[in-house]
Amino acid sequence: MPRPTPAPWEEAAAPEHDPATPLVLAAEGRHGPVIHALSEAARAAGATVGARVVDVRSLCPDLVALPADLAGDAVALGRLALWSRRWCPWSATDGADGLVLDTTGAAHLWGGEAAMLADMAARLGDLGQEARLAVAPTHGAAWAIARHGGAEEVCGPEALRVRLAMLPMAALRLDGATLLTLRRLGLKRVGDLMQVPRASLDRRFGRDGKALTTPLRRLDQALGMLPEPVVSPAPPQRFRAVQRLAEPVMDPQPWLPGLLATLCRDLARAGQGVRAIRLDLYRVDGHANVFEALTARASRDPDHLRRLLEKRFEGLDAGYGFDTLAVEAVRVEEQAAAQTRLDGEADGAVAVATLIDRLSSRLGPRGVQRPDPCESHMPERAEVWTSALGLRADRLAPGGLGGGGLVAPPRERPLRLLQAPERIEVLYAVPEGPPIRFRWRRRPYLIRRHQGPERLSPEWWRVPAHARLRDYYKVEVADGGRYWLYREGVAGDGRGAIPDWFLHGLFA
Repeated sequence: MPRPTPAPWEEAAAPEHDPATPLVLAAEGRHGPVIHALSEAARAAGATVGARVVDVRSLCPDLVALPADLAGDAVALGRLALWSRRWCPWSATDGADGLVLDTTGAAHLWGGEAAMLADMAARLGDLGQEARLAVAPTHGAAWAIARHGGAEEVCGPEALRVRLAMLPMAALRLDGATLLTLRRLGLKRVGDLMQVPRASLDRRFGRDGKALTTPLRRLDQALGMLPEPVVSPAPPQRFRAVQRLAEPVMDPQPWLPGLLATLCRDLARAGQGVRAIRLDLYRVDGHANVFEALTARASRDPDHLRRLLEKRFEGLDAGYGFDTLAVEAVRVEEQAAAQTRLDGEADGAVAVATLIDRLSSRLGPRGVQRPDPCESHMPERAEVWTSALGLRADRLAPGGLGGGGLVAPPRERPLRLLQAPERIEVLYAVPEGPPIRFRWRRRPYLIRRHQGPERLSPEWWRVPAHARLRDYYKVEVADGGRYWLYREGVAGDGRGAIPDWFLHGLFA
């Protein structure tokens, strides 16, 4: 199975983040944002999962909180479930943070259950994923031991009842109200529940409208008295076209158009387009050449895909010849059949995407970049430069307005934004008034006109609590040049000394 690609929120992680700074991911709760995940630095600072961000920030003012992407996590977990089928053919997600695999009849292929767990831990570790693993005769027992037992544990059928009896009551996957009731009854471990007569448990918990999650039912599932099969979702449709040749050939390019036409025809029937394509060339001596290409938008144009792949044939070592060719759509995306122009020609967006594909094919995926909007009102964070073959620009609205239905008024921004604001010397009439003169890079400028200020408050959920606000001014100097200046802080705000001035951009 291919290596799972990183989740969208992993791609959006800020590269400048200091690992020593406490960082948490927050999700919406009943009384405000609560911590969904946290770094080691945040854990050391006293943060815990489930705590409110505002409470933890009172203990740790430098805490950085970013919104958690729960939908992206679910998609990434689904990809991980498909990737985990390297160990067995049946796998599925188990809640928001777990996977369940039915390894019946497959463990011996990996040298036994313990060796299989070791292989899982090693491969997941290579992906940067920490995991707690368990093998048990039932789904419920494996869930309980993985979360409340050792890091890697194998439980056989003969020890199932004894091992479950040692676990806390929360290992039975019960809701909080049921656990509270059991605790008030003095039942702390699963073994305590096993001693209670079944008729009593059925009378107390079996008629409250939640028959699927009663303690008796969960206990029977964990012990194997009730079936709980793994519902394994079907794998996504695979788009692949293979051409086997009767005689080896030194140049496989003449067969490429037919293969791509077959692949694109299958994609058209399914309403899909290619975002990543792979070409496999198998030589008669067993050696395989693998070429891959990416597209900026979904495409099923055989000629365009052929032009992206034919660049790879330069310097190809044919050896004794090729006898098998295969093209596969590694990543697909929905693409509806539509005619955008009456003359049948491609529209501007398609032409730009085609140009990006050709340039990226020659210069590499990182050779062509474009600004990607981000959800931030701070100018230096409003956009990041990413590969033009990426996806994030397609998901966000222009101008960094990523969602919530809010539409901010358009604001003029300089054509050139400095990578880092440069400190300048400013002469002003009043402490909080507009500038009159400034010196930048040893050159003085006399300001003729100005517009502003536009006040931008610091992002309290991202930066330290002592960060200062900014007052931006658009100024025009004597020679006609227009610049974007800002004053950081206000005199007497208690967050520093005298406010500093910076030049952040240049207008056209």
